[in-house]
Amino acid sequence: MTSPRRSRLVAAVCLAAAAALAAGCSKEEGSGTASSDTSQGAQVVQSPSADSSGSGCALEAYGATKIDLKNAVVGFSQSEKEANPFRIAETQSIKDEAAKLGVKKLLTTNAQSQLSKQISDIKDMLAQGAQLLIVAPLNSDGLEPALQAAAAKHVPVITVDRKLNATACKDYVAFLGSDFVEQGKRAADAMIQVTGGKGKVAILLGSSGNNVTTDRTKGFVDQIKAKAPGLEIVAQQTGEFARDKGQQVMEQLIQSKPDITAVYAENDEMGLGAVTALKGAGKKPGKDVKIISIDGTRNAVQALADGQYNGVIESNPRFGPLAFETAQKFFAGESIPENVIISDRAYDASNAKDSLSGAY
Repeated sequence: MTSPRRSRLVAAVCLAAAAALAAGCSKEEGSGTASSDTSQGAQVVQSPSADSSGSGCALEAYGATKIDLKNAVVGFSQSEKEANPFRIAETQSIKDEAAKLGVKKLLTTNAQSQLSKQISDIKDMLAQGAQLLIVAPLNSDGLEPALQAAAAKHVPVITVDRKLNATACKDYVAFLGSDFVEQGKRAADAMIQVTGGKGKVAILLGSSGNNVTTDRTKGFVDQIKAKAPGLEIVAQQTGEFARDKGQQVMEQLIQSKPDITAVYAENDEMGLGAVTALKGAGKKPGKDVKIISIDGTRNAVQALADGQYNGVIESNPRFGPLAFETAQKFFAGESIPENVIISDRAYDASNAKDSLSGAY
């Protein structure tokens, strides 16, 4: 007869196993989840000589009023639906840092990839008394009505992850984010390494209308032309930064360009969509077709560790600490550079497995 103590032990083991299984299922490719541990992979600003451009912006020049964030209402405008791990991690980082600092009230909105909604979201937050705005712009152009509404109330705007085609220290305080041209160059260098500098490459472009797509394309194309003339870029089609669209475009390219040997995806979601398409066509991603992408999501780094991917250039979304640190400096009277550029890591076959904990 089994003792009561042994029965309890068996039950506990079974519960633990079930929990582990559930956790494993929640991290399956395609889950759309991201690591909530924002202490991992914190952003690092490049050296002052590299991260500053423009004359800088101070509180008096901007025409804003000094405030204490602990007694302030802060608004965060997210641009895209949070099905993408980048957006999940970005929003969570803002929320976590606001809570850590004891911000009086954090307003958060999501534009669901609609420019008109982002404009109305920002205006709504201003109507609710927002005294600082952190904005992840959907597009580089088109937010002028929202920026004008903020300027009319002398509310500072800090932009993250995408640049605005606007005037620094007039329409916004500063841009915080990566050097997207450099990301494209690094992706090209990784592609050259894994292909030996020869083959036919397809580019899965991000969404149009923002500097991320333009710059990541320019950096990659220019670097390939300069360093690897044996790598021919045979197709450039937009996958709109979405996994399903990336898969759809890749399926079409497999039919129209069956001799493609490499794919450069301008974000991980499109790259993972390409993996699915290649598998469906009986090809081995990572072997028959090399794949390099940008972001650093856990799913992509896992695919790299599993041999179905060949390289990932990080684009770190954990803007919370840097955004609020920048705001604190600004309200303390410090001059903020027009562009605050962060450093991004790179993942390859040699470090992917050990680096999973730092991915998001």
